[in-house]
Amino acid sequence: MKKMWSGRFSGESSELLEAFNASIMFDKNLYKQDIAGSTAHAKMLAKQGILTQDECEKIVGGLAEILAQIERGEFEFRLEDEDIHMSVEKRLSQLIGKEIGGKLHTARSRNDQVALDFRLFCQEAFLQIRGEILNLIATLNEIAKAHKNTLMPGFTHLQHAQPVSLAFHLLAYAFMFVRDAKRLKSSYERNNLSPLGSAALAGTPHNIDREFVARELGFGGVTQNAMDSVSDRDFALELLFDISVIFTHTSRLCEELILWSSQEFGFVSISDSFSTGSSIMPQKKNPDVCELIRGKTGRIYGNLIALLTTLKALPLAYNKDMQEDKESVFDSVSTALNSLIILNQMLKEAKFNEQNLANACKKGHLSATDLADFLVREKGVAFRTAHFITGKCVARAEELGKDLSDLSHDEISDIDENITPEAMKFLSLEASREARKSQGGTSTQSVNEQIRLLDEWLGRNA
Repeated sequence: MKKMWSGRFSGESSELLEAFNASIMFDKNLYKQDIAGSTAHAKMLAKQGILTQDECEKIVGGLAEILAQIERGEFEFRLEDEDIHMSVEKRLSQLIGKEIGGKLHTARSRNDQVALDFRLFCQEAFLQIRGEILNLIATLNEIAKAHKNTLMPGFTHLQHAQPVSLAFHLLAYAFMFVRDAKRLKSSYERNNLSPLGSAALAGTPHNIDREFVARELGFGGVTQNAMDSVSDRDFALELLFDISVIFTHTSRLCEELILWSSQEFGFVSISDSFSTGSSIMPQKKNPDVCELIRGKTGRIYGNLIALLTTLKALPLAYNKDMQEDKESVFDSVSTALNSLIILNQMLKEAKFNEQNLANACKKGHLSATDLADFLVREKGVAFRTAHFITGKCVARAEELGKDLSDLSHDEISDIDENITPEAMKFLSLEASREARKSQGGTSTQSVNEQIRLLDEWLGRNA
């Protein structure tokens, strides 16, 4: 069968061109979107009197049969068909005849057809990934509820800084993922417009109803400039960007879980279900899920840069370069969904070692800031002076081989007259945590409020 575009050609295509030009082996992933778009387009053509009702029914029935054949694994995708659009149209003509099958492409081009299919895919991906993000937020929030009183060191520069709760630390990630969920929703809403009807680049002379097609496909409206519509891939860039930010967050979380699961930290134990062993060292238990997610982040970033680079110098409107837009998106979407699902399940089964977390708070003099704050607030000492006095107390603790929180009043009272017995209660690690009652702080009161806000937000966004 000759190419559907071969009318002006006298020679046959080179086999090299056949293989180099074809996209069918990856854009076949868009078969559902292509058939849905063609079905809506056929119904619109019938509504506008461009197709008869009988022709429309035959086309819609033929498309439904093709969908069933593909899903039963009976459909043969052939390289010579070039892309999913030609593959479906060719099979349709075989099923219902060329005369009627050939009418389906009236008032459209492969340019707006692929823009539609790809946009539909990305719109679905925004929602699918957002759903997995919501699951992850819910899991983190549930773990936080169980560890509101679990003390651990908070870090800056990877050095022990101040005592916090494990709940507080994990909620930091939950709120990162809330931003991701909001970003995905915003991207979905911004790009929820149908490009079909833009044709090749300048619209069509046929009396079509683009709004009808948009409603049939679940879009909120239509794009407003045909040339922009067929050349626009902002929706794909946004999806790749949104996924890249998600992986920035998941990679940071996984990095901490890797550190925390090491013998040096011993903060968390990842279940056997999500760990692997060594081929030579029988004692090893490796956090490979976390390492793989951290490693896949490079691919995710690369996919975004690849598409940005492809698009950066293209003249309007459609160019064949844009065939390179799909594989990176398919890869990132698949990677994101798989990674989020396994990360979520791994977290559900992880066990946090509360004793090791608490013991770690005894290293690094985490309540030092509280002593300085006491001197400023209760004794009227200038902060810089209070900072110096507290530093001397830390040095005394180091000399005695103790943590600052374990010192007695007698051991530091000679350092400064303002260090009264009252000051000692501020050196307690629990008191230090509870003192931070400011909105967003690590006190139990504040953490309870953060958990409540997340529960409410999840309830509104389920």
